[in-house]
Amino acid sequence: MIVTGFKSLLDAARQQPEPQRLLLVFTRAELPDNATAEQRAKFEQGEGGALVPVMYVDKKPDELQSFEKLVEESRHTGQGWDMMFVGCMSGQGGREPSDDTVQQALETMIMSIQGGAVAHLLAYRPDGEQVWLPDQSEGLA
Repeated sequence: MIVTGFKSLLDAARQQPEPQRLLLVFTRAELPDNATAEQRAKFEQGEGGALVPVMYVDKKPDELQSFEKLVEESRHTGQGWDMMFVGCMSGQGGREPSDDTVQQALETMIMSIQGGAVAHLLAYRPDGEQVWLPDQSEGLA
């Protein structure tokens, strides 16, 4: 199934034969202290920078009504964000993944984002636009 937006992601997760958990990592674009003048100029124009995780959570598909409600919920944390990454985790034998397994998967996902390996994750801007970001290791970022 091709995911074309957050609603189709929720629909796909709800249709899976095994219970799903959605792993959500919210990031903010930041400019490294050692950035060049050119990098600073691009950043001021809304380009470049590094995506730094600022918060994360896991949700069952039925705990999410819409992208707009998720954004509203995220605002209550007081943390601003520029990009949200989503991964999915499937249970087995009709059981949800354990909390420990989910926590490990979230930590792995955060390390992946910090390392620039994000092409395997769904990414959304705060306005709900789904975007594709290549891995930085591909030299395309």
